[in-house]
Amino acid sequence: MMTVRRRGRVEAQVERRCSFCGKSDAEVDRLVAGPGAYICNDCVGLAEQLLAKEGVASFISVDESSDEELLVRMARLDASREQVERAVRDHVRALRKRKISWERIGRALGVSRQTAWERFADER
Repeated sequence: MMTVRRRGRVEAQVERRCSFCGKSDAEVDRLVAGPGAYICNDCVGLAEQLLAKEGVASFISVDESSDEELLVRMARLDASREQVERAVRDHVRALRKRKISWERIGRALGVSRQTAWERFADER
């Protein structure tokens, strides 16, 4: 768990998750943080194997997964999405403090100025 602080006060306890496989920090040995993303030691190991061109077991496809495996993976992915959404909101908040227009923010996100404002206007 990570404590999120804004303006000196604690807002929430946030569970960190691997942005690739969705496992929580309690399910892995280590998480490496990046800007709005994390990667676990398991995914780093898989990436190392791929980069070394070693044989790597492929991920189990959706069609090959059991119902329970799909449910667990779906929940992990959803939790990762929430983590990324928080990071995007933090970036928008910082950009608005720098007086970056809603038009520029919208263009960067591939949406209209109005859509960007509607999605993030409550972020202060």
